Amino acid sequence: MIISRTPLRISFFGGGTDYPVWYKKNKGSVISTSINKYIYVTCRYLPQFFDYNYRIRYTEQEHEKQISSIKHPSVRECLKFLKFKKGLEMQHNADIPAMSGMGSSSSFTVGLLNALYGLQGTMVDKKRLALEAIHVEQNMIKENVGSQDQTVAAYGGLNRIDFGGKEIINITPLNISQDRINKLESNLLMFYTGISRNASKIAKSQIKTTNKKTVDLNKMLALVDEAYRVLTKTKTNLDDFGALLGESWKIKRTLTNKISNIVIDDIYDNAIKAGAIGGKLLGAGSGGCMLFYVRKNKQEKVKRRLKNLLYIPIKFENFGSQIIYKMPNDF
Repeated sequence: MIISRTPLRISFFGGGTDYPVWYKKNKGSVISTSINKYIYVTCRYLPQFFDYNYRIRYTEQEHEKQISSIKHPSVRECLKFLKFKKGLEMQHNADIPAMSGMGSSSSFTVGLLNALYGLQGTMVDKKRLALEAIHVEQNMIKENVGSQDQTVAAYGGLNRIDFGGKEIINITPLNISQDRINKLESNLLMFYTGISRNASKIAKSQIKTTNKKTVDLNKMLALVDEAYRVLTKTKTNLDDFGALLGESWKIKRTLTNKISNIVIDDIYDNAIKAGAIGGKLLGAGSGGCMLFYVRKNKQEKVKRRLKNLLYIPIKFENFGSQIIYKMPNDF
């Protein structure tokens, strides 16, 4: 039996420039971090007592004889990709619900590949794990997804990630002190809006408008450089990071009419009125979690203003996808 643990992520800047339709022709870049909220995938070879070969448990349960009959797209395509031959039992658990804007589907794909490799007795490096998860989601499942979620899930940490060229992904860990990281972390508040949405459908509308949004996407890229400077220059006030979050959100919400809505706008406006310096909706848009940069002395006021939302405490993490449990197969 193998259990993998894979983090979810917060994307601060550059979201939308990590789609291949953009970065294969232009530069793509994001600043993201993995956080201490996780996807857990448990895998073992299925004992040969059953009239099926695959027992798959997530929000549904599947009992199938053939891989091609499995409904869950990531499970089905990962098993095909690895040319899996033996019967399998897989169970999925998560700290935060799916469709929350934190890259959960990509974290699942990364965690599943990691667990399946572990079950086969193979260790793969983080880059291979990220690139193979990108391949499964973009080319096999044909999801409308970018390339940052798989990369953050595999690598972990607070990083700048550049996309394009022969390397496809290039990771630059942010070289800042732990004290500065702690201060940034302590100034972030995250809330669950209670609205779930299909990220792929929203991303599809954004991908369609990519060629018409060159100016806006280049503005978002410029904010990546500016945010990188704010974080890495120790004398720069971190409040500038919060203000840049707000600028980025104002640009992103104009990319398509599916990214924001009246409810999201109302939440954002209330947080700003209560003292947040800036913030954004996480993920593709229309729902999920919202992140705000708020000075410590204003945080209780913001929490009271958004008391109808679920507050989710978060911390950064640095490990990416890991195998946290491994026991020999008794069958």
